Amino acid sequence: MGLFSRDKPKIKIQTTKKDGFSGWLKCTHCNELIHTNELEQNQNCCPKCNYHYRLSAEERIHSLSDSDTFEALFNHLQPVDTLHFVDTEPYPARLINAQEKSGNNEAVIVGTCLLNKHKIALGVLDFNFMGGSMGSVVGERLTRLIEHALAHRLPLVIVSTSGGARMQESVLSLMQMAKTSAALAKLHEAGIPYLSVLTNPTTGGVTASFASLGDIIIAEPNALICFAGPRVIEQTIGQQLPAGAQKSEFLLEHGMIDCIVNRHDLKQTLTDFIEFLKGNTFEEAETHVNGQSPRHGKKASTNLSKEVKN
Repeated sequence: MGLFSRDKPKIKIQTTKKDGFSGWLKCTHCNELIHTNELEQNQNCCPKCNYHYRLSAEERIHSLSDSDTFEALFNHLQPVDTLHFVDTEPYPARLINAQEKSGNNEAVIVGTCLLNKHKIALGVLDFNFMGGSMGSVVGERLTRLIEHALAHRLPLVIVSTSGGARMQESVLSLMQMAKTSAALAKLHEAGIPYLSVLTNPTTGGVTASFASLGDIIIAEPNALICFAGPRVIEQTIGQQLPAGAQKSEFLLEHGMIDCIVNRHDLKQTLTDFIEFLKGNTFEEAETHVNGQSPRHGKKASTNLSKEVKN
């Protein structure tokens, strides 16, 4: 009886782990262990293999704009469920979940800022909001940003990351491809530079419209850039695509994009392109509009010719 009547030993039972997340991650590209602090300090790039992880829209704006210079525009435009679309859940419920997850009310943030002291119009898509999909509000915000750049003669930079058109808005989403493209055509006619930055992934209707219409198209390393994904294409044609067929390096080799730029160099590269384009076309077009002689454009062209001759 003594054995069974004995008091239970006072053993402390730990029901939860003493320490939580330690901050260590395994890189999905090189499988090396990296710490989250290293990623944050390296602009979300793996310090071992330089694999570029996604940035949020806010992080992207912070990395490109001069400190405290970004001013958001057109945030009052909000998505609505015009078609009363329901798949596994109603579209309004998806919007609420996306807003809570991303902290934004739509999949794009647009505004003006200074980029190394150059005032620009900047649009950044947010993949955390329904995969950066383009709905009617995304198209409207981008179109108004383009029109704002045209009215104030500001260089335009759009950073894309998207799964394409938003299926919950059907044809209303597809219409944004034509609308944004038409607005960019007017910007091009005015001689105002548009720089398109493609990040991982940029697909679907975004790739088939404004993302591919830049005067200069820049991509980050190893970014998936396509209209239809590799799995869909392989199932359609019944053949396997070459390795890396839709990555930025392959597209550069075949002439779809102009250059691949490391994230750490992107701000300076954009600055260099803007300074070059403003000196050769942007200021020249502006002086023609104002009825003045295009001195800056001629000077830049002359300098370029001398360099070529040398």
